[in-house]
Amino acid sequence: MTPFEELYMEAVDAYVNGRGKEDLPVDSNQHQLDCLLHPEKHPVICSLSDCLCESDDCEKSCLFDAIKKDEKGNVIISEKDCVGCGACIDVCKQNNLTGCRDILPVLDLLHTSKEPVYVMIAPAFTSQFGDAVGPGHLRTAFKKLGFTGMIEVALFADILTLKEALEFDRSIHTDKDFLLTSCCCPIWISMIKKVYSQLAPHIPPSVSPMVACGRSIKKLYPQAKTVFIGPCLAKKAEAREADIADAVDFVLTFKEIADVFRLAKIDPAGCADDMKDHSSAAGRIYAHTGGVSRAVQTTLDRLVPHRNIPIQAIQVDGVPACRALLKDVQDGNIHANFIEGMGCVGGCVGGPRVLIPKEEGAAYVDKYGDSAAYSTPVDNPYVIELLARLGFDTIPSLTDGENMFTRKF
Repeated sequence: MTPFEELYMEAVDAYVNGRGKEDLPVDSNQHQLDCLLHPEKHPVICSLSDCLCESDDCEKSCLFDAIKKDEKGNVIISEKDCVGCGACIDVCKQNNLTGCRDILPVLDLLHTSKEPVYVMIAPAFTSQFGDAVGPGHLRTAFKKLGFTGMIEVALFADILTLKEALEFDRSIHTDKDFLLTSCCCPIWISMIKKVYSQLAPHIPPSVSPMVACGRSIKKLYPQAKTVFIGPCLAKKAEAREADIADAVDFVLTFKEIADVFRLAKIDPAGCADDMKDHSSAAGRIYAHTGGVSRAVQTTLDRLVPHRNIPIQAIQVDGVPACRALLKDVQDGNIHANFIEGMGCVGGCVGGPRVLIPKEEGAAYVDKYGDSAAYSTPVDNPYVIELLARLGFDTIPSLTDGENMFTRKF
C-alpha cells in the first residue's frame, strides 16, 4: 500500500467512526490530505507529488490534451480539459497519479447535514458487493450509513430510453441519417465533443441518466443532496461540467463505498431486504455494451411499431474502438443509424472501479434485467407516474423544447 493509500484509509476510518479531521496525523502530507479533504479544489485526476521520472507517457496517453509539464517536469492537469478517463494513471511509472475521492466530504455531510442525502446507484451495481446482495440489501446498508434513501439510476435510464427513442423517430427519415447515442458514457460524449466535434449535431439532446436522476430528486426535494455511486472516474468529471453541475453534489466509486462498508462493519448481505422494484429491463441493461441500443430498439418498437426505417445499431467499447468507429463515421464508412460507444471494454461493468470481473458483471446485469416486471419503460407505470410528478403529461412531451432532461451539445 502506498503512503497515499495509507493516508486515505486512515482518514476514511477516522470519518466513519466519528472522529473526523481532528484525528488525522499532524505529519500528513498536506497536499495529499487536501486532495482528500477538498477534492473540489483539485482536478479529477490528482498528482500526488513532484514527478521524478522523465517519461512523457502520461502526456501521450491523454486523448484530450489535458496534461502538460511545467519547467520542473511536473505534471499539470487541466481541470477544464480532463474528462477523468484514467489513461494517465495506468501509464504513470511513478504511480504518482490517482483519481480524486469524494468520500470524506460525503461522510462529513452525513454527520452534519439536516437535509436529506440520497444515494443514486448506477445500473452496474448488480452483485458488485456480493452475489447475495440485491438492491434492497444495499438500500438498507446505505440507510445505516446515514443516507435518506437509495434511488436506482436505471429508473432514469428508462426515461432517457423513451427520450432517445422519440429523438430517433423524429430525426431518422432517410438511409443517410444517424444518431450517436448520448446516454451513459461521458468518455464517449467527450470524445465526440472535443475530438470529433463535427459529429456533435448527431448527438440527441439528452442528459445522462445520472444527471436526470439528480435533477429529478432536487425538483421533488429542493433541499436534498445527491451522491452518485458507480464504477467510473469520468462521472466525477461529468458532474462538474458547468451546464449540468446542478444535478449531482458528489460522485463516489464502488471501491470508495466498499471501503466505507468495511470500516463501518456493515455487511450488505446481512442487511434487511428493503426492495422497491421500479425500473424496467430496458433501464437495467444500460450497464453493459449493447444495452442502450437494445433498450432503445425495444422501446421504439413499442412506441412506433410499424416504422418504415427501423433501428440499425452498431456498438463498440474501449477508447481505441470508439476512436476507430468515430473516424469511420466521419469518413462516411458506417452503414448504421444508431451508434453506441462505451469508453470501457464491456461497458460500465468494465469500469476502472468495479469490484468484480466485467464478464460476471454483465451476466448479473442481464439476470437483473430479466427479473424486471416490465420489459420497456412504455409499460412501466412507475415511469409514467414519475413523469407526471415532474410535469410531463405525456411521453411525447419529453421532446417538447428544452426541459430538465435536455442538454445542448
